[in-house]
Amino acid sequence: MYQEGLGTVYAKTERLNKLAEYLAETVDVEGEEQAAALRAALLSKADLTTGMVTEFTELQGIMGREYALLDGESAAVATAIDEHYRPRFAGDAQAATTAGRIVSLADKIDAIVGTFSRGKIPTGSQDPFALRRAALGFVKTLIEAKWHIILGDMVNFAMDLYGIEDIAARNKIQYEVAEFMRLRLKNVLETENIRYDVADAALFNVDDPYDVFLRAHAVAKFVETEGAANVLQAFVRVGNIAAKGENMPVDGELFREQEEETLYDAYLSQHIMKAVDYDETLENLAFLAKPIDDYFDKVMVMDDDLKVRCNRLAMMKMIDNLLRSVADFDKIVM
Repeated sequence: MYQEGLGTVYAKTERLNKLAEYLAETVDVEGEEQAAALRAALLSKADLTTGMVTEFTELQGIMGREYALLDGESAAVATAIDEHYRPRFAGDAQAATTAGRIVSLADKIDAIVGTFSRGKIPTGSQDPFALRRAALGFVKTLIEAKWHIILGDMVNFAMDLYGIEDIAARNKIQYEVAEFMRLRLKNVLETENIRYDVADAALFNVDDPYDVFLRAHAVAKFVETEGAANVLQAFVRVGNIAAKGENMPVDGELFREQEEETLYDAYLSQHIMKAVDYDETLENLAFLAKPIDDYFDKVMVMDDDLKVRCNRLAMMKMIDNLLRSVADFDKIVM
């Protein structure tokens, strides 16, 4: 048995095989590397039945690699069988090969989702299934591989493989996994010497762990630049008033002040701009600060006319959504 209530180890390898295929397609891994990952996923737990691993459990994966080579499997498959257990301990390296990374990620998300579905979430110092290490290894592997995956989609796929159908249960697991990964990502950012407030701002959305890493570093660099305080103050003003608005189309016919049109045009120019990276994105977004300040100097958002008021709030909401695609700037202390 794999875990009580989660079926056999063979059932787990079948899930790993499907998760590996899902991941390979998500990160555009094809051909021999994909084939190696799928084969390694299927064989990843075979050595658990051997006398050697039964006697010396710390050799799991290591013996799997050796047995695979003796049995004529390719070096890529054998290495992936070994690597998918990484990190085995604090400070251990992550999986380094493409196939190893795919099987490692599949194994870790399967363990986390399955164990959470049983309500066995680590508390305090209790972590019998080493899920904290698994989650930390999960996010570090994505960062080292520079792979973008949508965590929520992957958790949904893992829940499908477990046959979890209850909507309330699925939503609960989604929330719990996201919060669990958020804490692990916060640990990673601390080791990168990212300021706590900048980390909190970037952790506003953790659905793409590697993207969090990139955004945090870009924001950390940006807040140290000249004039950043004024730019961030403008962003926060937008966020404060946007909280009262709703996501709805903005009607230019309802503009009454030139500053409204100027800010709207500035937003559109940023919205369609294709930045190469988040450093460039933040440089571009900084140009919104002046039209935002001019807007608040001239325009009364909470106008007596309901249509005008709702339209102005909708524009604030629209701009805030764009800013929050990078970070929650309200959390940054300047």
